[in-house]
Parts: sequence; C-alpha cells; structure tokens
Amino acid sequence: MLDLAANAATRFQAISETFDASTKRHLNALGVTTGWRCLEVGAGGGSIARWLSERVGDNGRVVATDVDIAFLDAIDRPNLEIRRHDITRDPLPPAAFDLVHTRMLLVHLPEPDAVLKRLTSALKPGGWLVCEELDGAADVTLKTYAAMRRLRQDSGTDPRYGRRLFERFRSLGLTDLGAEGFVTVAQARSPVAILLRASFELRRTAMTDAGYITPDEFDADVARIEAPDFMMPSPTMWTVWGRRP
Repeated sequence: MLDLAANAATRFQAISETFDASTKRHLNALGVTTGWRCLEVGAGGGSIARWLSERVGDNGRVVATDVDIAFLDAIDRPNLEIRRHDITRDPLPPAAFDLVHTRMLLVHLPEPDAVLKRLTSALKPGGWLVCEELDGAADVTLKTYAAMRRLRQDSGTDPRYGRRLFERFRSLGLTDLGAEGFVTVAQARSPVAILLRASFELRRTAMTDAGYITPDEFDADVARIEAPDFMMPSPTMWTVWGRRP
C-alpha cells in the first residue's frame, strides 16, 4: 500500500500551481456565486475548497472531504466544514448541493462509476457536477511513466478514465454537458515536472518490487526530468461538467 502522506505537500502544491487556474475558470463559468452549497470531494491540499469558501460568501457553505484531512484542518473559515470521509463507502446527504466538484479522484478508485452515481445523488435538482480527471495516455518515453501506468492497472484502476468521463456523465442522465481537455508542457523544475517526479517517488518501491523497472532505470528517469533540456507533454486533464435535471 502506498504511503500517500510521504510527499503530499510537494504533490498538492504542484497540483495547485498546475491546475487551479483552469479549475477556477470552469467553476466561474458555471456561475458559482454567493449562497451556493458546495461539496469538494478528495479536497487534498484544500486550495479549491478555500477558494470556493471565499466565492460563496457568508451565506454559502462548503463541505470539503478527504480520507486524510491533515492539510485541510489548517483552513479556518466559518463557512467551510472539514469532514473525514471515504467516498467509496461513507454516505453523502441526498440532493444537498448546488455544486459537487472532484479533481484527480476517480482515476485512483477501482469502482469510479459507482462513486459518480453517489456524487450525482448529492446534487440538488439543477445542481452541477464537475469532475477533473487525468488521461494517462500521454506520449511519454520515460520507462518509469509506463511502469506507473502498469502499476495502476494492476491495482484495478483505469489510468485513462479521464477520457471516459463525458460518456459516463451522459449515462447518468446529466444535462447541459460539456468537456475540455488541458495539456501543458513539463519542463525541468516546472510544477508539472515536480508533480511527475513526486508521483514516481511515491511508487518507486512498488514499481521496482514488481519488476516493472530497475532502480537504475528509475534513477535515470529522475535525472532526465531534472535536466535543463527536459520537456514532454503532460497527460490530458479532462474537465467534464453536467447538471442534474
């Protein structure tokens, strides 16, 4: 089992710097405003939960959940509730939220479709579901990246789930559907490169123990990421949105 706390601060900061601007743009476009009730599932480092709490104001409310709330507890806002919660088994209040948002959550779960149904049931009629998930099918020559994808598949998760999101939303009967893919370029010391390296390091032991990569190959890929001339396209982050009828 992965020790997800091992380099969490590094990963959360890199995720925030890479994706927060795009996330906020999408949520703004849907009209998130004063008085909304919002649910942020898998809130991680809390950057979007904090922003939502500012956006909905004193008359609104944000519930931020995660299995590990260590980074969320530091956020002190009167309209923000922090809740330790496992979305795969713990209940959610039905028809309670104007917005339910997740980012980089479903791709790590063995039964993401079941979780999507739970998230949808937590929406008020007319409420928005917004999910942002990676499609791991990037054109990458790093052996460690291929090993990481294989490890995820072995765990029963789908590293390409992001590309399937739109169809899943449609199958749930959501309306006003939309989708957009975000790709950037990883360069040495860029936030996305830092995130890539942190993701590798988190899984190093598991990948080498499984024989998917040797320690020397791992070290060579890490050195490549740090090289001044390094560049590669990031995986696509798919943002999909839809409204409960």
